[in-house]
Amino acid sequence: MESVSYTHLERTLTALGPDGPADLTTRLLATIAVESRSADLSEAELRRAQQAARQAEALARHLADPALLAFALNGVFLQSFTRPGLAAVRDKTGVEILDLATRHELPDFAVLGRLVRLQSASALGDLDAAASHAEAAERIASTTEAPLVPVLTEWFRARATAERSTAPGGPTAATAAVHYRTAESALKTAGMPGLHRGLFPLALLGLRLLHDRPAPTDPNLDWGPYLPWARPLVLLAQDRAEEARTALAAAPEPARDHLQEAMWCLVARAAVRLGERGIAAHAGASLRDASAEHAGAASGMLTLGPVAVYLAEAEECAGMQ
Repeated sequence: MESVSYTHLERTLTALGPDGPADLTTRLLATIAVESRSADLSEAELRRAQQAARQAEALARHLADPALLAFALNGVFLQSFTRPGLAAVRDKTGVEILDLATRHELPDFAVLGRLVRLQSASALGDLDAAASHAEAAERIASTTEAPLVPVLTEWFRARATAERSTAPGGPTAATAAVHYRTAESALKTAGMPGLHRGLFPLALLGLRLLHDRPAPTDPNLDWGPYLPWARPLVLLAQDRAEEARTALAAAPEPARDHLQEAMWCLVARAAVRLGERGIAAHAGASLRDASAEHAGAASGMLTLGPVAVYLAEAEECAGMQ
């Protein structure tokens, strides 16, 4: 969130005071939670956004306004990426959003609930459940103005194809890459540049890691915000180990968002390949609670494979004498 927007919302809340209209206070708090993104906030602002989500939820439950509660729960969902491994927690939020939307005929929130549950099922590796939520979201979106839904579900199907390309008799890696390219074309014109930039190269990197292949090195690939974590593996693929070591040491803590498990797994893999025991240990500790999840799959759009694989490698590297 741009700091001016954050400041404006906080000033409005302050101006309302404790005796302001409860529904407006709830909506402002929920907006802070919904619009905040961890990569854009200071630690203090991030804690405030998480607090705002909890406050909005409590107020909305007291007001017994289904639509307001569903909006507040969206804030709860978006603030539930505080650490890796929380897919099951987010799914419970998705269940409640979907239940509210179904009982009170709130189609936009029904789409949201389905997408939350799609992402959670994807993160937990349940492709059948995720596919069911994708189809349900598409049915609802066909009767409402939700043009982005088929774009997102196309990415999910590419993610599923990528995972299935590792199974005997499954699609080829080349087929999975084509699916990602098709999804990329749709996203490019969807008006979501913040989501689009860097996603396709990251998906291709994930596909290569699934098949134990080096990172893509095409200089035309725009890695966008994921470059600090992808760069060490790209440099290793170019046999530039010392530069990779420097890049790995410079990689910051991943943002606490849908792709944090993926970024930690990239760190873990590069650390293992370079024999950087301390970094491997740190990555392993960060990934431990996500051992049952699939890296990057919380986005519902790509996968690097099971976190457990990267975790085991990191722990083995860290434990070497």
